[in-house]
Amino acid sequence: MSKIIRALISVSDKTGVVEFAAALAKAGVEILSTGGTAKTLRDAGLTVKDVSDFTGFPEMLDGRVKTLHPKVHGGLLFVRDDKEHERTAKEHGIEPIDLVCVNLYPFETTVAREGVSFEEAVENIDIGGPAMLRSAAKNMRSVTVVTDPYDYTRVLESMAGHGGNTAPELRIELAQKVYARVAEYNAAIARYLAQKAAVTDEASPFVMAYGRGTPLRYGENPHQEAAVYRDATAAEACIAHADQLHGKELSFNNYLDGDAALEAVKELAGEFGVAIIKHSNPCGYATGQTLAEAFEAAWAGDTVSAFGSVIAVTRKVDLATAECLKGRFVEVLIAPDYDDDALAFLKNKSKDLRILKLSHPVQPPAHGLAVRQIGGGLLVQGRDIGLIENWFTPTELPFPEEKRKLAEFGIKACKHVKSNAIVLVREVEPGRCALLGMGAGQPNRVDSLRKLALARACENLDQLYESDEIYGKTPKEFRAEILSECVLISDAFFPFADSIDHAAEAGIRHIVQPGGSKRDEEVVAACDQYGIAMAFTGMRHFRH
Repeated sequence: MSKIIRALISVSDKTGVVEFAAALAKAGVEILSTGGTAKTLRDAGLTVKDVSDFTGFPEMLDGRVKTLHPKVHGGLLFVRDDKEHERTAKEHGIEPIDLVCVNLYPFETTVAREGVSFEEAVENIDIGGPAMLRSAAKNMRSVTVVTDPYDYTRVLESMAGHGGNTAPELRIELAQKVYARVAEYNAAIARYLAQKAAVTDEASPFVMAYGRGTPLRYGENPHQEAAVYRDATAAEACIAHADQLHGKELSFNNYLDGDAALEAVKELAGEFGVAIIKHSNPCGYATGQTLAEAFEAAWAGDTVSAFGSVIAVTRKVDLATAECLKGRFVEVLIAPDYDDDALAFLKNKSKDLRILKLSHPVQPPAHGLAVRQIGGGLLVQGRDIGLIENWFTPTELPFPEEKRKLAEFGIKACKHVKSNAIVLVREVEPGRCALLGMGAGQPNRVDSLRKLALARACENLDQLYESDEIYGKTPKEFRAEILSECVLISDAFFPFADSIDHAAEAGIRHIVQPGGSKRDEEVVAACDQYGIAMAFTGMRHFRH
């Protein structure tokens, strides 16, 4: 096949385009271009032919129509070794375009800006660019198409090694990237317009597309292949866009637990907060007057499970917080930033510790969509950003107002525990809250309460009793005193009174649950019998 003789270059992202065009020109390639790209190339001293001169038709409608012309698309689409195509091209004066270098109007970054108008968003919907990319990619046997500056060097190297043209396998790879990029672009537009469209009873068409991913060593298990794909439109702190400052490569499971840790700690935004995650569940969760205090309180939530955990914090890590990790094995630490001395300490602590810096501050979770893949399809829902729908006390004993903040902290923790979820939380000191015991993922709520949450809470209190050398009370008396001041949270209603029986036996005096069971009266009656204050929230927080 003959070498590349003509290239059309029209880019919004001008990274590396001058160097790329200069190398093409040096190889004898004629350069066609439009608008700002043509000016950039001419300012760099390159010879450029305007597309309007190539087509014989001027740009019009504020530049909306410039490449939508038969001489452009004919030059891209005609099959070079097809005699009928060649005859038609010659008859209509269509000259070949052998290489297209196009990236699209910055729609995603435009709509990500706060306060962008609908009119500005629509103006950044590219029409000619995707059309040229699709035409060039369809004719991949004859045309090289480039939409990612990353590939400029690869194209030039391939031309140098293949007599002025590119290798067929490279053209196929680049064509695949084009269709993926156009799909990603169209998906972004569709998502934006779905937000603006009138609400109907029908679910809007849902599209997802992502650009080039990053391969991971393996998936959940070593025999599974895996990669991470990033949403270019993400506008809040997220694990996919965190910068890794130190440590081993992130694994598939690190990403899963890192996402769980970050989503949990967002609930504590504005406070010194820490979330410690193991297998997607918070085994430690706390606030404090300082980040170091919050860290120690969170770690005490389950010192065994915290080994090898993933940790996310709400604030910049200082040296005092970094020193809390001394002698403790942690897989990943996620924070908005790090003091220089804290980062130096952490790097020196372990060559393997993965240290991640977020690209945005930790803020409360925002409205958005959560997507889960199932066999043959997707489940799409709004993110669970709620907390309480309607707080009221159905029991004879009123729920103490001074326990309300602790209860809300407990709901935030419980939201991120796999259902059936039970958590016990305590106020370590005024204004400082911590997870004391957690039961997750059990087929029945009684096991989550009796065998896990209460058992873990009692073990933690026994350790606290020993470490603080508390005298004048037996361990049982100490446990009873603390548990009577805790709040027990259930992510969904209690279907029977049996959970209340076990809670009362342990000395629990404050319970929060959504309510809504047909046996609510039975559950409330049990609370009244035991002298327990129970609050209903009216909002369930299942997490499957």
